[in-house]
Amino acid sequence: MNYELFIATRYLKAKRKQAFISVITFISVLGIAIGVMALVIALALITGFQEDVQDKILGATSHIMVSDLGGEGLADYPDLISRASKIEGVQVVSPVAWDMVLITGPYRSRGAMLKGIDFLLDRRHYSWLEKLEQGSLPEPAAEGSIVLGKEIAFAVGAGVGDWVTVVSASSRLSPVGLFPRMKKFQVAGVFSTGLYEFDSTTALTGLQAAQKYFRLENRVSHLQIKIDDIFQADRIGERLRRVLPPSAYVTTWMELNRPLFSALKLEKNIMFLTITLIVLVAALNIIATLILMVMEKTRDIGVLMAIGAPGRSIRKIFFLQGAMIGVIGTTAGLLLGFLCCWLANTFKLIKVPVDIYQIPYVPFHVKPLDVLMIVGVSLAISLLSTLFPSHRASRVDPVIALKYE
Repeated sequence: MNYELFIATRYLKAKRKQAFISVITFISVLGIAIGVMALVIALALITGFQEDVQDKILGATSHIMVSDLGGEGLADYPDLISRASKIEGVQVVSPVAWDMVLITGPYRSRGAMLKGIDFLLDRRHYSWLEKLEQGSLPEPAAEGSIVLGKEIAFAVGAGVGDWVTVVSASSRLSPVGLFPRMKKFQVAGVFSTGLYEFDSTTALTGLQAAQKYFRLENRVSHLQIKIDDIFQADRIGERLRRVLPPSAYVTTWMELNRPLFSALKLEKNIMFLTITLIVLVAALNIIATLILMVMEKTRDIGVLMAIGAPGRSIRKIFFLQGAMIGVIGTTAGLLLGFLCCWLANTFKLIKVPVDIYQIPYVPFHVKPLDVLMIVGVSLAISLLSTLFPSHRASRVDPVIALKYE
């Protein structure tokens, strides 16, 4: 240990002639610790909420969607599936036939989106189809079976084995005029994705049954595509636009959910900048602490300079003292922040309305990059706050300092 660090450590731990300096030192450490703790908790909260909602959205829906610009459905969709499947990074391409319907159960009715999918293909890529809440997936050839979302099944009062009536928004011509198309389906299973909006508005049936019911013939409403890396959606979307016909409209999950994730990112940045002000206030206390320390240790500084200590060594002593205050406060803040995040995750302390936020409670996810950014900002502010007091200490005149000793 060099003598500058030894003296800085002694000054930090030694009893003060003026207790006020010790109090300000403690407040400085506490202020930095509180600021760092608040930053860890805030960024972990925003990150956890964003990642959990993102996982639930992408777990229940496709990463890329290909639809028809004319709104009449995609014809010759097997050829489109073949073209899309050849693109690097594409995991699976599956057809979907859907429309808005009214589902009437034993107790009440509920509007929903009825989707016809290939159960054999999609169950291998959507985990929630493999593990239904109740019942099982219908056979591919079964045209009278339906799988309801957990929330919509509860809303209409239907369980496995019950019959529900599905009324289509489009009409058919009858002897008495236009009449809505109606069909009875038997509930084969109930699924839960964890995404409230999806579970409360979606019902599933076989692709062929949906094509027949919606009179799509050999067309589908859109193709849903899952890819290996969700953050390559834009790049793969561009390649899809080049290989598919001009009438095919390609939309990525980033485009569909851009307002939500842009708002969360902006909120995270603003919260970081706002809470950093706490660390800045604590840094002002470091400046006050070191200035008072310089005034108290003027005689010691004079002695050190008289026996040959250069100005840079004096400057280093007080720089290291301020740096130790910053390191101690930052470390304490990180530990407290990690502890609070662990408690919040373990006991699910922050519960939110699932119908509004799509998740039952807010998870806290601490990312290494966020921690490094917090540590870097905290230490940078702490070190910058030592420059003026340490420079002032190095300018003390030893003659004046020892004049009356």
